[in-house]
Amino acid sequence: MRILFTVIAERTIFCSMVPLAWALRTAGHEVRVACQPAFAEVVTQAGLTAVPVGRDATIWRMESLDPELLERARAGLPSPWRVVEDPANPDWEDLREGHRVAVDEGHKLENFPLIGGLASFARSWEPDLVIWEPLTYAGPIAAKACGAAHARLLWSIDVFGATREIFRHVRDAYGAADDPVAAWLGSYGRKYGFEFTEDMTTGQFSIDQVPPSMGLRAEDLDYRPMQYVPYGGPASTPDWLRRRSDRPRIGLTLGTTATEQFGGYVVNVADTLAELSTLDVEVVATVADPAALGPIPDNARVVPFVPLDALAPTCDVVIDHAGPGTFLTVARHGVPQLTVPWDFDEPELARRAAAHGGSLTVRGDQATGVRIREGVERLLAEPSFAARAGDLRDELRGLPSPNDVAGEIPALVEKCR
Repeated sequence: MRILFTVIAERTIFCSMVPLAWALRTAGHEVRVACQPAFAEVVTQAGLTAVPVGRDATIWRMESLDPELLERARAGLPSPWRVVEDPANPDWEDLREGHRVAVDEGHKLENFPLIGGLASFARSWEPDLVIWEPLTYAGPIAAKACGAAHARLLWSIDVFGATREIFRHVRDAYGAADDPVAAWLGSYGRKYGFEFTEDMTTGQFSIDQVPPSMGLRAEDLDYRPMQYVPYGGPASTPDWLRRRSDRPRIGLTLGTTATEQFGGYVVNVADTLAELSTLDVEVVATVADPAALGPIPDNARVVPFVPLDALAPTCDVVIDHAGPGTFLTVARHGVPQLTVPWDFDEPELARRAAAHGGSLTVRGDQATGVRIREGVERLLAEPSFAARAGDLRDELRGLPSPNDVAGEIPALVEKCR
């Protein structure tokens, strides 16, 4: 089969797609990844074949010109997606306006640069399946334009599918006709010769990488579970990482998105390291600019980068921002986590993880060095956290691998087409 992946120009999202892309490639399928031209190098570094389409324009660049819009994008789930935090009390006006803003200020900006070139390539290459991540609505548009099956590949809890389900139920209860997402996606039918169908919003099926015990799913969608396999780009393991001290090791990583797109961390890293210096522990922190921290405590090693999949299994606790890739990488090794979430779905993912029992969470803007140190002390002292983190590890590793899912794909495509 010919399988076309497509993704907005966001590296961490793309990295979550690489293991399945390679599983399909090694199963004998032709695989291509369509992306904006400047993003092609990220794709080829993963050993995959890039198809540059459209032009270069990213929503992060646009939002950086508007500080208010930028901050709104950071502080947890905005409307309409925040409805998943309290699904029993949806507000129709908030849902409708939230979807209008999401389309006009988000989805259109992210997808317009891709749509024309992607649809043109899809019609010429004629893929059997288009796999898209939840923000790349150019994917289902191109799939409908060329008659391909299409599926979403989720990179976190499915706030998009759950929100869409709530929206439709509330819309129907009110007898309303307003549907900004359907109107926008359907408008491309006049150009490419198709009618809007609901699967354009959430895929004909969805591949879910979050363990079911802490996942978020819409009741009426077809989910296919897949084990999260970490991929973080080209990396090497430093020699010092192979050596352990007699003290507990605490990992500290707050992701790349915070610095690459938002300009900095919510958490005060220097204050955190100072508080952790009062404990009999070894700290390994990944910080984009270590020199900006000033003096480093004696019990800390600060580096710009180290492969998290290599660092996590050497740790007793990891402090992180609950970015989905970071959280799932650490969870794969059964390590208790102290999460300090802030951006988009991170607080909801962290809340679900804490409810599972293997982690603690403090909202990023409330995470002082003292509170982080106290959380670390508790995670080290109470065995229940390690036990529940081990349960989550076993659940995650028991899910079908990308190779297993690749084996199911031909039958799913046949069913969808």
